[in-house]
Amino acid sequence: MPDPSVGNIVNRAARLFRKLADRRLAPLGLSSGHLPVLTALMDCEALSQKMLIEQAKIEQPTMAATLGRMERDGIIVRQPDPQDRRSFHYALTAATRAKVPDIRAVIESMSVTALADIAEDDRARLMALLSASIASLERALDSGDED
Repeated sequence: MPDPSVGNIVNRAARLFRKLADRRLAPLGLSSGHLPVLTALMDCEALSQKMLIEQAKIEQPTMAATLGRMERDGIIVRQPDPQDRRSFHYALTAATRAKVPDIRAVIESMSVTALADIAEDDRARLMALLSASIASLERALDSGDED
């Protein structure tokens, strides 16, 4: 029998979400690993790595590796910070910016699919409950709680 713990259920849902997102994003030359950076940059001209880390809630080493791969693959471009030439800002390439409507459509389709078997009345409650759980987990991490 599968482990009924909340951690197992959330982890399984996240893995399935990523797998389906990868399948739907592949025709665009993208993957689910790109989504935190893409969603942060779709409505901005450019952001620093620090701003991307804050928005995406991703650890610095992971973000640095993700940005390096995305730059190598022509998804984003790194530009010198106009105020501090030692720092950089990241922006979507023109080719990626042209895909933004399709990226948004994939993101929307993922939400529709994920919520398909959940009653309309329960969807807002689910989002509130997941948000509350995330807040609890973030507080525990911020306080150094080991339990």
